[in-house]
Amino acid sequence: MYGSGKSSVAAEVAYVLEQRGEPYALLDLDYLSWAGAGSSDRADEFVLMLQNLADVTANYHQAGIRLFVLAYFIRDGGELQAVREVAGLPLRVVRLAVPLAEIEQRLAGDVTSGRRDDLRQAASSITSSEGMGVEDLVVTNDRPIEVVAQEVMEFLGWL
Repeated sequence: MYGSGKSSVAAEVAYVLEQRGEPYALLDLDYLSWAGAGSSDRADEFVLMLQNLADVTANYHQAGIRLFVLAYFIRDGGELQAVREVAGLPLRVVRLAVPLAEIEQRLAGDVTSGRRDDLRQAASSITSSEGMGVEDLVVTNDRPIEVVAQEVMEFLGWL
């Protein structure tokens, strides 16, 4: 969810892969649906993201990329299955567990008005256990980013 560190952990994993000379692609899926398309409906945004993901992953596959690092908040099994099908990838899901107080601290530093909404959404997601149960691994993300990324990469067999 917002403030859990998905993008930061993904960027650290990508950095390690790059340092090793591994071909990879880092995709922050939120950016594939961030558009002013006239609707703020989550379902519409998800469909747009899937359409863009299909094209982007096809381009990367064609370029020979086989390692993909995706950052996204998967809310349920249906979303996970849709992303798997569209991306054509054998996905492993890592849920980053972060206390709400830590998320509040992280988002407080972002002065955009939208971050207040993100914080409310994060609190709601935590309260309702949204996104739980679809993961293959839970990693606590209140530690140094390098440690968290290493744990993720070890789980994936990338170290």
